[in-house]
Amino acid sequence: MTTPDPNENYTDAALRIGDVDPYPQRLVGEFIGIVTRNDWVNDEYKHVVLKVHEHATKAYAGQMFHLLCPSPDGAEVWMRRPMSVYRVDKTAGEVEFLYKSEGRGTRGMATLQPGDEFNIAGPLGVGFKLQPSWKNIVVLGRGVGLATLAPLSQLAAENGVGVTAILSARHEGVVMSKELFDDLGAHTITVLDSDGSSDVENVERILETLIAQGKTDAFFTCGSNRLLKLMQRLGKKHGIPGQVAMEQIMVCGFGACYVCVRTFEVDGKRVLKRVCRDGPVFNMQEAVGW
Repeated sequence: MTTPDPNENYTDAALRIGDVDPYPQRLVGEFIGIVTRNDWVNDEYKHVVLKVHEHATKAYAGQMFHLLCPSPDGAEVWMRRPMSVYRVDKTAGEVEFLYKSEGRGTRGMATLQPGDEFNIAGPLGVGFKLQPSWKNIVVLGRGVGLATLAPLSQLAAENGVGVTAILSARHEGVVMSKELFDDLGAHTITVLDSDGSSDVENVERILETLIAQGKTDAFFTCGSNRLLKLMQRLGKKHGIPGQVAMEQIMVCGFGACYVCVRTFEVDGKRVLKRVCRDGPVFNMQEAVGW
């Protein structure tokens, strides 16, 4: 897998479908996508699919795009919104995002209709990595964090790695990404606040069982501080490596503004790293909770 150079900046002009790419060697660019679908998947989340220039389909699991969202209310939306890739379909020339319609940017996204143009920049950041020795991995996420973890199943399937996906949510109606995980061959386990199954103690029992069964060569998580802490503790206890996709407010998206700096613990020392440039995926044991 090729890791993008975060020092590569956007191309000089946004590329539309069919344009000749003046910088084919670059992994990062600015693109004008065409909305093909933008549908509600439940009362809170929407799924948008964009037809894009083939350069944009170089994105892989854990990477993100910086989205120039339309205004939901007539006032200008000043900053782009970072969003992890939900799925890449290279054959169809499409990238997909799963998002919660909440702030002004995502409420603006929710207004997009099929045929509308949508400006996206990326793919940005360092995504997930799989080691050749790993045969089975466990992903554990909650809410929109599952949108970040879902393409990991696509990456795993391409590399012959088995996936157990533990999907945490408030209730059954807002469980995210189960269909995509299932379609890609993952074994899914749903845990809910509504019936108490999402309690940390129960999730810990599930993880300990998977570890005992030899189904846990690595941990992956996103979307919940308490689940991150649980996986860190069990990873340290059993010697299981892990990766976490960090969520953070960003402005520039490529490391110049330092707005997305967070604290990490590396070799016993506290250090600052930029989520957009050094991540958004990090060594799980180095992440400090929020």
